[in-house]
Amino acid sequence: MQKLAKLVYNKPFVLALYFGLSFFAVAKSVILSHIHNNYFVYKYNFINVIHQHTVFGFQPEHFQDLNHYGPAFAILMAPFALLPDGLGVILWVMFNAWVLYIAIKLLPLKEKQYLPILLICAHELMTSSSNVEINPLIGALIILTFIFIRDKKDFWAALMICIGTFIKLYGIVGLAFFFLSKDKLKLIYGLLFWSVVLFVLPMFISSPSYVIQTYHDWYGDLLQKNLNNIGPSLQDISAMGLIRNIFNYRQLSNITVLVPGVLLFALWYIRIKYFKVLPYQLLLLASTLIFVIIFSSSSESPTYIIAIAGVAIWFMNLERPVTNLETALLILAFILTIMSPSDLFPHYIKVNYVVPYKLKALPCVLIWLKIIYETVTRKFEKDETQAIAVS
Repeated sequence: MQKLAKLVYNKPFVLALYFGLSFFAVAKSVILSHIHNNYFVYKYNFINVIHQHTVFGFQPEHFQDLNHYGPAFAILMAPFALLPDGLGVILWVMFNAWVLYIAIKLLPLKEKQYLPILLICAHELMTSSSNVEINPLIGALIILTFIFIRDKKDFWAALMICIGTFIKLYGIVGLAFFFLSKDKLKLIYGLLFWSVVLFVLPMFISSPSYVIQTYHDWYGDLLQKNLNNIGPSLQDISAMGLIRNIFNYRQLSNITVLVPGVLLFALWYIRIKYFKVLPYQLLLLASTLIFVIIFSSSSESPTYIIAIAGVAIWFMNLERPVTNLETALLILAFILTIMSPSDLFPHYIKVNYVVPYKLKALPCVLIWLKIIYETVTRKFEKDETQAIAVS
């Protein structure tokens, strides 16, 4: 156990595993000439914008699947899309991993807390990196919103919210930290300013009429995507998907589950006297990261790097010593959420149970409910503003 503990807190080992697994996944795809289709979806978002072609709909000559990202995403992808595909995809994946690393490192935690968070995230990050996903960046933007608001940098927190929202909508959950702000007017002004900037920015590489039409089309695309997610797809790995598939209740509407979820999430705001207490704030951060995934019908396996970051923050924010239940929940998350997409996981169980019943979501749903329970019942010291101790 002592040797294992040394590895958990060994910074070179943790960073090598964190970045190394993702680099291995993407480098392997380049070497085998099997670059994931998602990269070409992202690349042609930029190319279509500069040529003022629609970014939505099927384009089998360039990529399979569909693009569901707004025109502002083209600005972010430009530096990568202009490179040769092999180099571009490697830099894109490592950029995503690096931004999430920076966000986690900037959390108001000691080194012995953020290193285990990186370690817990490492394999799930590799799953996302294998699919060349943008989700590590989205998770980082949510965490950075929390950090900037705590550090009284509301203008930059607003930028994080707007970037996440204009790319994938998920970033809007950064508004959950609004009541942590010491200068709410500055945050509101920042949101207005950056919304205008990000709305206008793609017009410099296309045209105003094209961008306005693209946003109109994006709305319709997202509505259709939500309808397509419900059913026997690789998406809807969510609380709703669990209920729909375990109980074969296909007619369940998202709103039936989402409304109680929002009400439970909002319980955090009741205990106003703890708003300035760091461990209580970290409960909100963990809850937000998990909530945005388990209550979205768009959630798929690579999306769970966002939720797992929340799970890791929750576990390192627990009072020490942790209980057997809390340890069991983390182990369940490791087995069912983190490892189930892996080739190391029993294929029969994965194909016949985990995938069809959306069981990857189950540990995160249980942990989120545990977070809500802690939100209501856990006792905090009002002057507990420093990082919690690690036993």
